[in-house]
Amino acid sequence: MELPTILRTGNPASLPPMTDIHDTYSSPLATRYASSAMQGNFSYRSRSLIWRDLWIALAESERELGLSITAEQVQELKDARDDIDFDRVAELERDLRHDVMAHVHAYGEKAPAAMPIIHLGATSCYVADGADLVCMQRGLGILRARLIGVIRALSGFVEEQRHLPVLGFTHFQPAQPTTMGKRASLWLQDFMLDLEEVESALERLPFRGVKGTTGTQASFLQLFDGDHAKVRELDARITKRMGFARSVSVTGQTYPRKWDGVVMNAVSGIAASAAKFAVDVRLMAHRRELEEPFGKKQIGSSAMPYKRNPMRSERIGALSRYLLNLAPNALDTASHQWMERTLDDSANRRIAIPESFLAADAILLLVQDVASGLVPYPNVIGQNLAKEMPFMATESILMACVQAGGDRQELHELIRVHSHEAAYRLKAGDGHNDLLERIAGDPAFAAVADSLNDLVDPKHFVGRAPEQVEEYLKEVVGPVLEARADVAVPEGGIKV
Repeated sequence: MELPTILRTGNPASLPPMTDIHDTYSSPLATRYASSAMQGNFSYRSRSLIWRDLWIALAESERELGLSITAEQVQELKDARDDIDFDRVAELERDLRHDVMAHVHAYGEKAPAAMPIIHLGATSCYVADGADLVCMQRGLGILRARLIGVIRALSGFVEEQRHLPVLGFTHFQPAQPTTMGKRASLWLQDFMLDLEEVESALERLPFRGVKGTTGTQASFLQLFDGDHAKVRELDARITKRMGFARSVSVTGQTYPRKWDGVVMNAVSGIAASAAKFAVDVRLMAHRRELEEPFGKKQIGSSAMPYKRNPMRSERIGALSRYLLNLAPNALDTASHQWMERTLDDSANRRIAIPESFLAADAILLLVQDVASGLVPYPNVIGQNLAKEMPFMATESILMACVQAGGDRQELHELIRVHSHEAAYRLKAGDGHNDLLERIAGDPAFAAVADSLNDLVDPKHFVGRAPEQVEEYLKEVVGPVLEARADVAVPEGGIKV
């Protein structure tokens, strides 16, 4: 059989003409997973508009500080701000081989009177870095709101399930019981920490400001005839206009790429929390104790109609793994910046930063969807717990017998023998745990025979789990949500 032309020649020109979006590659993060809010934030149009906002802020601030820029020129920039001819920009970039200058010329054609003063004193990083920081700031705001939505959803589940006993595990081996709400509070606590980290990054993130070609502000010092105070004021005014509390004190040509690491660490932390949450849901789904939401017409398997696969939790795991692997990329890039800057960061960051935010956005959409519709199965939970409960109650049975006058050492040996025999039947026999029956039928335990059921009641083995949950929700989670009650979660839903 003859191979397709592209596989024989390796020439993309041999592909059929591309007529619509289905003929080109699109990132699944955009087409399947991330919200329109996050996609819009990192879109080409959004970035282009931020560039124009930066040029307006520069011109306006330079005029206020005495440069020869007219009010009419600034107004013309404002009036033409939204009128972007992207085809013309592309045409100019093909000739100029410089994306920033292509936009400068395209903007100047729409605002000809302002053309002479667009980008005055600035370097490309003024708009490129400035837009990156604005996009990250806005992206962190979206993730903050989504985290609040997740915390609200999980808080409800934690409160509802705070009393439901469930078999606890260490090393994924049966351990002391806990409650479903207490287990879920561990997920909640992780996302609370993520909110803290995202808000910290949002609060700390600085603006690049106006720093010039190598960060010395030499061009601006020349424009202001050596007036250092005006250069500093220019930096402060533009920083404020762009919505930041402060700018980086010193830079090379770019803002220090370490800041990308700070942001990416906060963003990738979401993936760690989400993956832990999703894995636990999947493990409990395997035990038939808990399920994620499942649509009435949802198909679990093309071959096995009965399947109810936890596909949303699995998708959370897949996207989280991707995001966690992106996180080290930021610091790796920072470590390879030579002197005042090198351009080997540019292509990398164009991909890594937006993809990280889109992945985190998609993950949180899924987590909120799953957390809002978790379905526990108390009967199965109780059955699974009952299989192990007699083993866990042996110490309580032993203590009760001693309190009734029994010999601790003799009783301990009897319980040991009965336990091993019951365990063997459970694992190699018919799967029934008959330890309580064995103990009840042994005359040595006659003193507690009538109270065995009470001694193995799971409620007596969960410790302060319900109280811990109530205290955590009231003392920690409640105040955080109350202080953010006005935060609206951006619209967005699960696409597939």
